[in-house]
Amino acid sequence: MGEKKIEFIHHYPKGFRKKRVRNWLVLGLMYASYYMCRYNFRSATPYLVDEFHFSKTDISTLWAAFSFAYGTGQLINGLFSDRIGGKKAMLIGGIGTVIINLIFGFSPMISSFSTLSLILLFNGYLQAWGAPGMVKINAAWFRRQERGTFSGVFGFMVQLGQMATAQLSPIILTGFAIGTFVVAENDWRWLFRIPPIVTAIAVILVALVVKETPEDAGFAPDVVVDEIDDSNGARVSLKESFQTIFKHPLVWYYAIAYACTGAARHSSDQLATLFFVEKLHLNGNGSGAVKWTLTFMPFVGVLGSLASGWISDKLFAGQRAPVAMFLYFAGALVLLGGGVLIGMDLVNVAIAMAMLIMISFPINATHSIVGAAAPMDIGGKKMAGFASGVIDSFQYYGAAAAMPIMGWLLDRYGWSSWFPIMALFCSVGGGTMFLLSQKKERMKKQGIIVFG
Repeated sequence: MGEKKIEFIHHYPKGFRKKRVRNWLVLGLMYASYYMCRYNFRSATPYLVDEFHFSKTDISTLWAAFSFAYGTGQLINGLFSDRIGGKKAMLIGGIGTVIINLIFGFSPMISSFSTLSLILLFNGYLQAWGAPGMVKINAAWFRRQERGTFSGVFGFMVQLGQMATAQLSPIILTGFAIGTFVVAENDWRWLFRIPPIVTAIAVILVALVVKETPEDAGFAPDVVVDEIDDSNGARVSLKESFQTIFKHPLVWYYAIAYACTGAARHSSDQLATLFFVEKLHLNGNGSGAVKWTLTFMPFVGVLGSLASGWISDKLFAGQRAPVAMFLYFAGALVLLGGGVLIGMDLVNVAIAMAMLIMISFPINATHSIVGAAAPMDIGGKKMAGFASGVIDSFQYYGAAAAMPIMGWLLDRYGWSSWFPIMALFCSVGGGTMFLLSQKKERMKKQGIIVFG
């Protein structure tokens, strides 16, 4: 009976897919705008080093502050998202992100390390309302067999924000004039003034357009079958969400693996510009090879997200761990190869571009299926917010722990230590996914079926 119901419900009523696409496009724009207000920091790093004489350890620690606050915010906000709803969560985060970025861009008191750390702490916490809210909304709109594909689209929106920043930052840093409005050359503070405008527009669209559940859009309560809890509504008490997710037998495997994703992903993303400037002596304004590397990295990441999501849905019947395991180990191999080339001083601009673009595929693919698809599988429409919060928090805890260590190693041993450390994290992620698969097999033999 269960299989027949799922097969039947796949034929959605008239107008459902159209409304779901509209809902998702607005949510995706909102989430992409979060990334525009996050990856602006990457483009500013050479200027922070030059103006305030920060070391690579300082820069890495600043991003670690953001990551720690974001991870903690994911835990707290994910739990509250299940209570207040995903739409309110995204609006809170969007408004807060606009305010804190404008403070970063206009405040005259940001020359000290402690002040910058405090601003990044606030930015991290406020942006942490976004992912749990968005994942929770979409858990109500997508069946389990569709969520891997959705995670690919989720990855696309994440990378769209990165690509937009990679293209916009050189324009801002080069300087331009529109009538009497002038942005001076190399005034990096505008990196934190212009992107929030996009976020503000997205906030308005989410408030006006997004529907939290299909029922809110006028469809029957059973239009999307939720295998975790198919009763009406999408909200639960804080206690129920907390107890259910913390006791789930798979959630901590995904959390540990995602910490490894965070360590590798944020290291490659946030230190790429500095690598080109210091190792290859390129211009720090993000133009030329830097711009196109930072554009193609997310573009290739999109391909990884879409491919991994589709494969996990269609070829592995919604199982995420086997696909993620392959991606982690593939990423480790690519990173080891790159580490050898850097260590032998055989890296030029073209090779550096190729290496960073190649590793973007497996790293961002695991970001999507482990961080977006798996939480929906585990939490369903009612508890996906906290499931996302728990798992995604570890991505940022991983980054918070790894980035200062990475900066310390780079200051002492140079860029030859960069890729091998990221390869180590990818290997641990792959091993964790192997253990998760083994755990599910043992549970299956005991007659216990869990989703995730």
